[in-house]
Amino acid sequence: MTFRRTILFGLTSILLILSSCQSDQNPISTDQGDIRQGQANFELYCSSCHGLQNQGIGPALAGVTSRADVDWLKAFIQDAPSVINSGDQRAKSLLATYHQYMPAFLMLSDTSIDQILAYLHAQPVPDQASLGTGQALEDPIPDSIPLSGDVIDLNLVAEIPPSGEYPLKTRITKMDCAAHTGRTFMVDLRGKLFEMTSGKPTLYMDIASYFPNYIEVPGLATGFGSFAFHPDFEQNGLLYTTHTEKAASAPADFALPDSIPVKLQWIVDEWKVSDPLAPTMTGTYRELMRIDEVTQIHGVQDIEFNPTALPGDKDYGMLYIGVGDGGSVESGFPSVSINGAKKIWSSILRIDPSGRNSKNGQYGIPPANPWEADNDPATLGEIYARGFRNPHRMTWNARGQLFASCIGHGNIEELNMIEPGHDYGWPHREGTFQMRYLETMAKLYPLDPADTVDTFTYPVAQYDHDEGNAISGGYFSGEDSDVLPGTYFFGDIVNGRLFYIKQDDIKQGYPAPVHEWQIALQGRSTTVLELTGHNRADLRFGKDCEGHFYLFTKVDGKVYRMNRKITL
Repeated sequence: MTFRRTILFGLTSILLILSSCQSDQNPISTDQGDIRQGQANFELYCSSCHGLQNQGIGPALAGVTSRADVDWLKAFIQDAPSVINSGDQRAKSLLATYHQYMPAFLMLSDTSIDQILAYLHAQPVPDQASLGTGQALEDPIPDSIPLSGDVIDLNLVAEIPPSGEYPLKTRITKMDCAAHTGRTFMVDLRGKLFEMTSGKPTLYMDIASYFPNYIEVPGLATGFGSFAFHPDFEQNGLLYTTHTEKAASAPADFALPDSIPVKLQWIVDEWKVSDPLAPTMTGTYRELMRIDEVTQIHGVQDIEFNPTALPGDKDYGMLYIGVGDGGSVESGFPSVSINGAKKIWSSILRIDPSGRNSKNGQYGIPPANPWEADNDPATLGEIYARGFRNPHRMTWNARGQLFASCIGHGNIEELNMIEPGHDYGWPHREGTFQMRYLETMAKLYPLDPADTVDTFTYPVAQYDHDEGNAISGGYFSGEDSDVLPGTYFFGDIVNGRLFYIKQDDIKQGYPAPVHEWQIALQGRSTTVLELTGHNRADLRFGKDCEGHFYLFTKVDGKVYRMNRKITL
């Protein structure tokens, strides 16, 4: 069924859900050291789903300690699934409102949880009068996604070595073919790049060993972010990577103003591999660009080369780089994202790694890039398209058209067809809806009748948080494929649901109908959550050099090949 939000969603639901008397037996610490450590713990474990003043995947948490019993909060933080499954009415109401289980944090000590609560207790409670006026939408997309009846059979082909402990055994996020080499690689955000050979992962590169300021905390996509092999890798040995380092590790090419805090830096590097045929990477690197970020979220999530471009094409060897807003809008610094192509954030970049006409002299800017061709010295020629919260995964169809899946804030997940010079609306828009980000980020409003697609470019597919919470970008399947032919298939990172749109339904700016598909494991019907044995999937998709598709999750490190459609 479709869960419908009420117009009071984000205004009073949290008060109703969490209302109870504060426990006198559990005073909350006001020690500044506890508050500072609580802030660090909140950013590490909580901020991917929760804001302080604005709702995210879960409720805004500033002042929550004045609305809920401390003992209940501590139990819920430590093991929310158990509290929900026990039948606790408050916990069940939260699940019904936000449509997902909060993961358990069994690794957190009582002291760590107390420090988180101390930090939340010290934050000002959101002003209810500031949460906007007008007719907010109760349910942005009221129709449910229909079940298609398509079932894809899987088989387990690999398991990545554990790189951490519960709740994430691994942090595997990307699996892709290395250009024209016939070799497939897979990255773990904790610093490892593996080559996949006959289902066996072997370590190809440990990026952390090269950078003393490398960090993979506080998580939320920080670490070894992405990789892309140059299309001529076997001849030139060029490999490109992204990773995170501590704030102020080195001067940033794209620095934030002094008035805005810097949480960390994202770096894009070019590697000259000594022997492109060797089973392990040895070589040297040079830094292409370094970007300051307001928070640890929405950084440089993906880098790619256009696999459909041929030698001699203007796009051949051009590197695409997805740069999110760094959490700037929800942190109160929307000017970082709303910048008219004068700042690097909230953009998809296209650069020529072999050139040197950039400001720092480390890469080239293709003359056909829209803001390079505008002859305006204030705009950044690197930018190819802009207006994204989090351009999480990029892929091309057989026609050479670029698409990017973009993870939304509190309501809409979207797929965009990327065209040069287009603005995709963030934070003025989330999907095909208006967001009044200065009032509230929890609500969406209908578009003004005077609005046209000439102002912003709207998604080719979207779904709301009745259906899932964070889009996991997928791939285009050919018309003769055994796997969902003639579709773009994708899913939801959090709940593991699986979706597709038909390629024939794709039209720029007009969302195509979304359909749900199912999976089986060697002929037995199952779900992604059942495969993992967890209540959060952390789903991703991959492909190899033979054109086979895969799905995998962080929580168990298991990699499944998608074989063919079957009838159950």
